[in-house]
Amino acid sequence: MGLLSEGSPLSWEETKALAQHVREHGIEQFINMYARLRDRQGDMLKWGDEVEYIIVRFDDEQKAAQVSLRAREMLAVLNEKEAADPQGVKSLWRPEYGAYMIEGTPGKPYGGLLAHFNVVEANMRYRRLEVAEMLSPGEHVMSITNFPRLGCPNFTFPPAKPTPEDETCAARSLYFPDEAIFPGHPRFKTLTRNIRQRRGEKVSIDLPIFKDKNTVIPVEGSLPEKPDHVHMDAMGFGMGCCCLQLTFQACNITEARTLYDQLTPMCPIMLALTAASPAYRGYLTDVDCRWNVISASVDCRTREEKGEIPLKNDRFRINKSRYDSIDSYLSPAGEKYNDVPLVMDEALYKRLREGDIDHLLAQHIAHLFIRDSVSLFSEKVHQNDKEDTDHFENIQSTNWQTMRFKPPPPNSPIGWRVEFRPCEAQLTDFENAAIVCFVVLLTRVILSYQLDFLIPISKVDENMQTSQKRGAVLTEKFWFKKNINGAKENNHSNESNGLDAEYELMTIDQIINGKGCFPGLVPLINSYLGSMDVDADTHCTIQQYLKLIQKRASGELLTTASWIRKEITEHEEYKHDSVVSERICYDLLKKGKDIQDGIRPCPELLGANVGSKTADNIPPAIEKHLTKHC
Repeated sequence: MGLLSEGSPLSWEETKALAQHVREHGIEQFINMYARLRDRQGDMLKWGDEVEYIIVRFDDEQKAAQVSLRAREMLAVLNEKEAADPQGVKSLWRPEYGAYMIEGTPGKPYGGLLAHFNVVEANMRYRRLEVAEMLSPGEHVMSITNFPRLGCPNFTFPPAKPTPEDETCAARSLYFPDEAIFPGHPRFKTLTRNIRQRRGEKVSIDLPIFKDKNTVIPVEGSLPEKPDHVHMDAMGFGMGCCCLQLTFQACNITEARTLYDQLTPMCPIMLALTAASPAYRGYLTDVDCRWNVISASVDCRTREEKGEIPLKNDRFRINKSRYDSIDSYLSPAGEKYNDVPLVMDEALYKRLREGDIDHLLAQHIAHLFIRDSVSLFSEKVHQNDKEDTDHFENIQSTNWQTMRFKPPPPNSPIGWRVEFRPCEAQLTDFENAAIVCFVVLLTRVILSYQLDFLIPISKVDENMQTSQKRGAVLTEKFWFKKNINGAKENNHSNESNGLDAEYELMTIDQIINGKGCFPGLVPLINSYLGSMDVDADTHCTIQQYLKLIQKRASGELLTTASWIRKEITEHEEYKHDSVVSERICYDLLKKGKDIQDGIRPCPELLGANVGSKTADNIPPAIEKHLTKHC
């Protein structure tokens, strides 16, 4: 979720009055940090994953499923273990937006050894089982991207009702009660309240409904101007979704900027490949992914900033929400592909250039800093700009983009990093591990072969919207680089043919598995692995993962979204009306739980795989506990 400063949250009016103070001091902090760290070299390649989970409670008597609001209670125990043995724990746990959500990461990052790919799934399974120790009867931890009936009556346990007329509430939602927001840190409710107040109204998230033969239009709760859309009105509908993220440490800032750029065109490809969220507020929608839902859920732009009325009180017309795809590349190779005009704070850009920040990085930071702080604590207002970084991180961490470029933390052994943020959470540890290992291997291939995936930012934006369409993996095409063999060859091509000749529309199957002269990303990874000394166990595990990716891309296996859609529409209670009833949701998640726990095979989703053998390396006490809960 980002920066979790402690302290007393300021009201929106107080925060707004300090917006320029935060921006100006945040810029000074970045300039000072950059001066200290720009020449840092020699950091090892390290990486790690973040998996977000939902605690689901099954009421077997009533045949109903709810989200369990026990994340705070469970995190207290998990964090005690970390505090007692910070160097020895195998997993780290952090809060997320929902009172029913937790985020788990490996206790230590993985490194450059290929053998590390052989323990990723085992660590993910360990995390899941560690949480399982604390579950109450009927509760299960699930890595689902979205709870299908989030916002429906009685979707929480204990039950909580929305209070939209209560002025003291953060969300004031018709559907999402404040009790469903994580209560253990003031950041979450503060963000919810301040985004709503800055915007001047509640957020509006509107998804086109999947129109089946008995679908009723207008949809219940829809806006008059969008009668065929499912309407949601709270930050929780977006930030209450789960995802799978990756963080990479680079050896220096140049490599970090290269990875940031080269992974950017992969964001929409991986979003489509990991699509896992077709149902919202009890309805089946015509989209497969969470991305635009979260984007709208934290869209704090005013009507002036969105261009609906002339600028008068605000400074900029802003094209996107603060949660969206990136707007510019950072490496010199990417500069010519920055074809979308970048809105930035010119005064801050000038100060950054005076502070010896190069043009590409200065415009990136000045673009992030067109935003106001939407969460500020009284204890953090006055800082030492030579040592502190909280004002910089305040803005940086509330620009939730497909990629994030991260400077080293103060006084830390951690180096320059990038976050890869588009992937949706998958049902099983096997799937999540496969996605993680595929992306990590792709970074190795990019750097080793000096591959060039760069296409114009405008085409990446177009791909991001395409990736969220229903069944996009099989039915849509995406702009992708035709010749990915390196910048030198592409530069030569540019001189004679121009940028337009560099890329073309491809299916995800073609991108992943190859076509004609285009080699395909998995064959390139296999070529790379063929030049490495890989032990037999690791090779077997990696090949299992790569086959899953290949078969998802080709359509031989379903995406999670397609599987969920199939389970809903083929349920005996489904009335072809786009409604996900309480019983349908219960049966869907029960089946999902059995699949994730290895009790029920699901060849249409997983093929013959149930997980790699390394997942058996689990402490006996926790293994026994899982058996008891299953």
